Amino acid sequence: MMTQVRSLGLHGVEGYEVTCECDLSGGLPNFDIVGLPDAAVKEARNRVRAAVKNCGFQFPVSRITVNLAPADRKKGGTVYDLPILVGILSAGGQLPRPDGGAAFVGELSLSEAVRAVPGMLPMALAAREAGVRELFVPADAAPEATLAGGLTIYPVAHIRELVAHLTGEERLTPASAWAPGGETGPQPDFAEVKGQENVKRALEIAAAGGHNILMIGPPGSGKSMLAKRLPSILPDLSEREALEATAVHSVLGLTSKEEPLLTRRPFRAPHHTISAMGMAGGGNPVIRPGEISLAHHGVLFLDELPEFHKDVLEVLRQPLEEGRVQISRAAGSESFPARFMLVCAMNPCKCGWYGYDDDRCRCNPKDVEKYQYKISGPMLDRIDLVVDVPPPDFNTLADKPAGEPSAVIKGRVDGARSIQAERFGSQGIPCNAQMGRGELEAFCRLNGDCQAMMKGAFERLGLTARGYDRILRVARTIADLDGGGEIQLHHLAEALQYRVTGWMAK
Repeated sequence: MMTQVRSLGLHGVEGYEVTCECDLSGGLPNFDIVGLPDAAVKEARNRVRAAVKNCGFQFPVSRITVNLAPADRKKGGTVYDLPILVGILSAGGQLPRPDGGAAFVGELSLSEAVRAVPGMLPMALAAREAGVRELFVPADAAPEATLAGGLTIYPVAHIRELVAHLTGEERLTPASAWAPGGETGPQPDFAEVKGQENVKRALEIAAAGGHNILMIGPPGSGKSMLAKRLPSILPDLSEREALEATAVHSVLGLTSKEEPLLTRRPFRAPHHTISAMGMAGGGNPVIRPGEISLAHHGVLFLDELPEFHKDVLEVLRQPLEEGRVQISRAAGSESFPARFMLVCAMNPCKCGWYGYDDDRCRCNPKDVEKYQYKISGPMLDRIDLVVDVPPPDFNTLADKPAGEPSAVIKGRVDGARSIQAERFGSQGIPCNAQMGRGELEAFCRLNGDCQAMMKGAFERLGLTARGYDRILRVARTIADLDGGGEIQLHHLAEALQYRVTGWMAK
């Protein structure tokens, strides 16, 4: 006797429907799982057998074949334990056949408990698209599954609860849609930063337009402190952005039943010892997202930029342009979202004091040049704003009052983003940093004086075509912070001062 049970699987950060076909036939007792299962899926045989016996059912003494369709796509993880159990029990007549509009997802313990699995949100979204009406999930994963909307989510804590529901003895109570609670706690605030007004201005521009930024200064000047406060002035996540960012975190098991949805933009700060695979993603046999995908719709902060391995920095080049990263391995190919703001910080030399304190700097010119040129020209060309972070003096630290709070700066950033949203309409462009050639020609036209200034800068600084476009985008953002009119001479002049094409001469 054969039974079909609907389930779901993961491919990268996207879910897809899987049909669990369970067949019980005569012959010597055996239990096979086919359909390109990995080791975790094959081990479901032992978990299902123990769970069936420990919850009071009779495990069939027959030849059991479980096919996970589509059979040409690799299956991984423990997500198929629950549908396999339901399929075997219904094929053996111990449970009624499940409704065609229901799907099952979950890992089994050796007792009768049902455990949560990673990737619940993308699987729930796939279930909704596939026309599933009822989704049975582990109780701990139910809040995340409700985020997909359009589904009746049944939380299952124990197999006996599911059996009682399917036999009609006692219905499960559908999970309520998860809603964020009150305040999620304070964030670091720009009011805590004394001085560094030029850096705050640059970070405000970066936040308003979604631009990449590099801060250069000696040790202890506040580069990391300022970077950690950037999320406090970024616009709030839209519903679409929150779901996309949460899906990546969900696949890696970084969500929880208490906080299943990201309510703040992610801020990722990997250590400089990270590998290229850890940054971009990879793995064998399952390809997983890396740090740049975890920073999707948020901030990727690279402190001590020259200390990162060259291959790690170079893998950022394609995602910075395209907003996605393509990972190709012998095991397969995956594409992950990677639309992030790159925020970098570095010292001007190995000891950190070149150009700021000649008495303290121990580096000779050749060492300084070698240190600075760890950052390649193509990588530097993809950074929109470069700002100097000088060491604060004693009077600034001792006497200067608190700075402007993040809430005030965020108000200006939100105003600029509102202008951009109105400008781009339904084109799907969230900020100036993502404008293409058509948008640059339509919204970044320069008058005669600006054209003359840009021509002089192009020749004097040796700008590339990419650098030229990035200056226009930054100038457009500065004009938006100024009310959203045409780009004026002072807007362009400020954008040019943040541009660097070679290393600074102190």
